[in-house]
Amino acid sequence: CVRSHLAQAAWLNFFFKRTASDRSASRASDMQNPSVRRPLRGAILLAGACLVSLRLATDTLSFAFPSPHAAHHTDTKSLRGVSLAGAAVAASSEPTLYVGSIRQQHKLGDGNGEPPMGASRQEFRMADGISLALAAAGAATAMRAASEAAAEGEEKEETDSVAKAEGEKKEETDSMAKFKVPLYIGLWYLFNIGYNIYNKKSLITYPYPWACALWQMSFGWCIFVPLWLFGIRKVPKLTVQEAITLSPSAFGHLATHVGAVIAFFAGAVSFGHIVKASEPVVSSLLNFLFMGETLAWPVYASLLPIIGGVGLASASEMSFNWLCFGAAMGSNLGSASRAVYSKKVMASGNIGKNMDSSNIYAVLTIMATFMLIPISFAIEGPSAMLKGFHAAHAKGGAKFLWHMIYSGFFYYAYNEVAFLALGKLDPVSHAVSNTMKRVVIIITAIIVFGTPVTPLGVAGSSIAILGTLLYSLAKNKFK
Repeated sequence: CVRSHLAQAAWLNFFFKRTASDRSASRASDMQNPSVRRPLRGAILLAGACLVSLRLATDTLSFAFPSPHAAHHTDTKSLRGVSLAGAAVAASSEPTLYVGSIRQQHKLGDGNGEPPMGASRQEFRMADGISLALAAAGAATAMRAASEAAAEGEEKEETDSVAKAEGEKKEETDSMAKFKVPLYIGLWYLFNIGYNIYNKKSLITYPYPWACALWQMSFGWCIFVPLWLFGIRKVPKLTVQEAITLSPSAFGHLATHVGAVIAFFAGAVSFGHIVKASEPVVSSLLNFLFMGETLAWPVYASLLPIIGGVGLASASEMSFNWLCFGAAMGSNLGSASRAVYSKKVMASGNIGKNMDSSNIYAVLTIMATFMLIPISFAIEGPSAMLKGFHAAHAKGGAKFLWHMIYSGFFYYAYNEVAFLALGKLDPVSHAVSNTMKRVVIIITAIIVFGTPVTPLGVAGSSIAILGTLLYSLAKNKFK
C-alpha cells in the first residue's frame, strides 16, 4: 500500500509539473505577443482599480452603516490605537453596554479596560461614529447654552439699566414732589388773596353780589371746557342717576360761594373770614345730627376758643352788620353740609367715569351754575343786572372789566390748586396750611382796604384762628 501511494504521488507530481511548465511556456509566448500583452495589462489595471474602489466603498458604507455582525476578527493588541471616545467602561463587574455593540458584556477582570477578543472592526467604527455624534451634540448643547447665557446676560443688563432708569426717574419724581407741595401752597395763598381783593373791588363798583357770584361761577367754564375739548383732561361721564346723586353736593357748593360773596359785599373781608373760621362748629353739629358721630371731649373742648374768639371779634368789629355775619354763617353751613353729604352718600367714590378731584369740582361748578341762574335772576333780575353793569363800566371803564375777569379767574384757580395742594398734605399739614391761609388773607385785607381794627378785634381773631388749628389737630389725633 505504501508503494502504491508513493507511486501515485510521484505520478501526480510529474503531471502537475508538466502542466505548469506547459502553461508557463504558453504564457511566455503570449506575453511576447504585443496584441495579447496590452489588453492583459489594461485588464489587470482595471481589476486593481475596481478592487481599490470596492475597498473604499466598503469601508465608507461600513462606517456610515455599521453592521452588528463582524465578518473578520482581529487581535486585541492590534486595536489599542482605535479611538473609543465616549465608550469608557466602568471598572466594576456590572454588565455594561459597549458603544457600537448591541450585546451586554462584562468587563475583563484584569482591569485593562480593553474590549473582549470578539470585538470586530465594524464595532469600533460604529463606536467612532457614535463618539463623533455625541461630540457634535455636546458642541451644539454648549453653543446653545453659551447663546442662552449671553442672552440672559444681555437681558439682565437691560433689566438693570431699566431699573436704574426707573430709580433715577423715581428720585427725580420725589425731588419734584418736594418742590410741588410748597409751589401748590404758595399758589393757593396767592390766588386766594387775589380773589378776595378783586372780588371786593368788583363788588364796590358793581354792587350786585348775585350777579358777581354767577359770573365767577360761570368763568370756570372758560377753563375746563377747552381742557376737555383739546384732550388735555379726560371728559367726565355721568348717568342721569349719578347726576341726581351729585346734585345736593352741587347745591352745597352753590351756598358756600354765594354766602361768601354776600358776606364780603356786606362787610369787611377780614371780618367775613373771622366768622368763616367758625365752620368746625357747624360741621360738628351737622355730623352729630345726621351721621350720629360723636367726638372725643378734647375735640369738643377745642370748639370753645373758636366760639369765644368769633364772639369777641364780632363785638369789637366797628363795621359789624348782621347780613355779613348771617351770610358768612350760611357759607359755613353750605360747606359743612357738602362735606357731610359727601361722607354719607359718596363715600364709595363710584360716581361716574374719569371723576378725579379736578373733574368733580368742574362737574359741581356746572351743576351749581345751572342752579344759580334762575335764583339770581329771580332775586336781582336780568334787567337790573345789565343796568348796574353798564353803570359800573361807565364809572370804572376797562379797569372794572379787568377786576371782574381777575375775580372769576382767581376764584376758579384757587379752588383748583387747593385740591392739588390738599391732596398732597397730611391732615396736620392741611390744618396748619388752612389756618395760616386765613391769617394771611385777614392781614392782607386789613392792609389793602385800610380796615380799622381794635385790640379786642385782633385778640378775638387770634383766639378764633388758634381754636381752629387746635380743633383740626385734636380731631386728627382722636379720630
